[in-house]
Amino acid sequence: MSTQGIEQLLGQLRVASSLASGSATPATAEGTDFSAVLKSSIDQVNGAQQAASGLAKEFELGAPDANLHEVMLSLQKANLSFQTMVQVRNKLVTAYQEIMNMQV
Repeated sequence: MSTQGIEQLLGQLRVASSLASGSATPATAEGTDFSAVLKSSIDQVNGAQQAASGLAKEFELGAPDANLHEVMLSLQKANLSFQTMVQVRNKLVTAYQEIMNMQV
């Protein structure tokens, strides 16, 4: 997963936070669509997992061009991107809970 998707997601969270605190105007939030960034990030994680799974299967089947180092690196990258996505999801859930507990 590229860090560009995560950076966009974090940027959206920062804009939402500044909007909630009243320190920014809504015009600042018009840059990108949050749902598109989130979907793109999830698709990238899924792609990394699919690619790692494909390489692992090729290695298990004894493909001549399958390299153990590439397989292990792709599995670790997929695992790291998944763990990052889980942490972002946890932050989003926490932010949502805080917003829901705010008194209007």
